[in-house]
Amino acid sequence: MGKLWGGRFEGKNEAWIDAFGASIAFDQKLAKQDIQGSLAHVQMLAKTGILTGEEATQISDGLRAVQQKLLDGKLTFTIENEDIHLNIEKYLHEEIGPVAGKLHTGRSRNDQVATDMHLYLKEIVGEVIEKIQLLREVLVNKAEENIETIMPGYTHLQHAQPISFAHHMMAYYGMLSRDQERFSESIKRIDISPLGSAALAGTTFPIDREYAAELLGFSAIYENSLDGVSDRDFILEFLSNSSILIMHLSRFCEEIILWCSHEFQFVELTDTFSTGSSIMPQKKNPDMAELIRGKSGRVFGNLFALLTVLKGLPLAYNKDLQEDKEGMFDTAETILTSLDIMAGMVETMSLNKEIMEQSTEKDFSNATELADYLASKGMPFRQAHEVVGKLVLDCTKKGIYLQDVPLEEYQAITPLIQADIYHTLASKTAIERRHSAGGTGFDQVRSAIEKGKKELGK
Repeated sequence: MGKLWGGRFEGKNEAWIDAFGASIAFDQKLAKQDIQGSLAHVQMLAKTGILTGEEATQISDGLRAVQQKLLDGKLTFTIENEDIHLNIEKYLHEEIGPVAGKLHTGRSRNDQVATDMHLYLKEIVGEVIEKIQLLREVLVNKAEENIETIMPGYTHLQHAQPISFAHHMMAYYGMLSRDQERFSESIKRIDISPLGSAALAGTTFPIDREYAAELLGFSAIYENSLDGVSDRDFILEFLSNSSILIMHLSRFCEEIILWCSHEFQFVELTDTFSTGSSIMPQKKNPDMAELIRGKSGRVFGNLFALLTVLKGLPLAYNKDLQEDKEGMFDTAETILTSLDIMAGMVETMSLNKEIMEQSTEKDFSNATELADYLASKGMPFRQAHEVVGKLVLDCTKKGIYLQDVPLEEYQAITPLIQADIYHTLASKTAIERRHSAGGTGFDQVRSAIEKGKKELGK
């Protein structure tokens, strides 16, 4: 059987040119969706009288036979048939003979592939949302277990102020909540059917696009056939949302990697999410976190690759659009796996709570507490800031910390400082006193966790 579009051509391509132009190596991932779209299309052709009931039944039965072979792993796709559409049609022809050629009435591979990708992403985005939801649950649970676990908060990777570890976890909960919201909102733009747009201008056959869309579970159709076959915004949005998501995961992984180091020793990952060294027997490397951090680059790259493909394309379909799929598949696989790894890694990691709290006692992260203390006593904050800054410099030279300064030395600086300053300088006190909305105060964190549990339906 020759090429299904070969009537116009006399010559025959060399094999290496066919291989360059073929997409079957990757678009075979759309086999399920391609058959699903064809089943709806043939049902619509029968409803509108374009095909007889007998023809439609014959084609539908043939498609289901091909579908079963796909599920059984009995289909082999070839470069000779270029893409998933022609490979499926070839198998359909083997099942039912020449009547298989009537399936393509009123459509083109242009709207067919676009339909397949809409169906694919609708399914994938649903899975992504479920996995983000699971990771958010893990974060809330981890936070609830560690409301009064104290750690240093950082700016510029320098100790800034003591915070609750739960507060830190809930920051990522907030990021992931926005990620989930973005994916949920994108479904509206994925849930549109291009089927029936044909090559670019629609068709002369009396098709019923709305009916086909309904059969496929789409909520709307593209109102413009040119737009229907050439739009890839829905893929760009998926790649963009995925890039933001994996950026958040990468930031989290960077912190986990730091926390695992000998210099921090804040957390320890289980063996499942770590590897060893072939030469250094003491090593326990946070490889899974490093891989997620590294894979962010390929997800970002997939977004920029498609933006570059699309930026100069005239309407409607161009072969360049074949480059829309590999990055989409790769990104989907990358983020789905990364979310699974992240959930397991965070859920099972153990905290060295004593080390975390001690790190807030042997630093100057309580300097703001002293400045606030002086401001609450009536000293202008800018003056208080300067006073404390000079005191920190003096302590640094002496090799001591603010809580080590004798009361008489404090009072020599200003009589505003009383014996209660040592309670104020304690890390736990510093956290407890931060009652502002969204702050790290234990009560605020408890409220945030309860709100999170409610959002998650817990």
